Amino acid sequence: MADADGVRGMDHRDSPPGDTDPGVAPQAGDDIVVRFAQLALELHGSESINETVETVVQFALQAVRCSHAGVALVGEQGQPEVSAVTSPIVAEDFRAQTTAADGPLVESMRSHTTVLVADTATEQRWPAWAAKARAAGVRSVLDVPLSTTAETVGVLGLYSLKPNAFGPDDEAIAHMLAMYASVAVATARNERNLTRAVDARTLVGQATGILMERYSMDEERAFAVLKRYSQHTNTKLRDVAQQLIDTRHLPE
Repeated sequence: MADADGVRGMDHRDSPPGDTDPGVAPQAGDDIVVRFAQLALELHGSESINETVETVVQFALQAVRCSHAGVALVGEQGQPEVSAVTSPIVAEDFRAQTTAADGPLVESMRSHTTVLVADTATEQRWPAWAAKARAAGVRSVLDVPLSTTAETVGVLGLYSLKPNAFGPDDEAIAHMLAMYASVAVATARNERNLTRAVDARTLVGQATGILMERYSMDEERAFAVLKRYSQHTNTKLRDVAQQLIDTRHLPE
């Protein structure tokens, strides 16, 4: 069953028995288990955070009765950042909420709780946001935090063009999807941070070697020089090292 914009997948209640077309929303029971098993394999094979969240939002269109979906991740400064969306409507809504620091997405991320807006026409908690969402054709929103035991890494946002679109089954599937996504995003970030740490150590090692050769320093003193320049210029140590490698000079 498709909405007017033709974006959303088939309602899993209306799906023909035994239908296994990947473009059709899963039914309850064994089929949804199979779908999530396939999702786990896809997430495991994702090579980046962007690929991970893109897989999540595309799965959401198939698994939940929604018209659009999106994922906003917590950025390095703690603010939501648009990471993957299935429609410009979601991207614009994410940006508007982030700019205003108000709305269901922001609340979900801040309180680490699920936020359901049954109908933007009657929503009273965020009237300004609700009016903009309704003007864009959105009537129902379900925001589910992507959380691990340590932190909330983002929010999965589900949007429908119909009021009261999300029932208990949809919320249960959304929570399950959020759990899978949370682990995948946290793992991808850990791997990225590890790669960055290895790269930084490599750069610092190269820069230290340059100082040792040019100024006849020992390794300990060369590293101390890099640290001092990093502190005095308020520049990350890896960036100081990179500049030294590129220019053969320390920053002024």
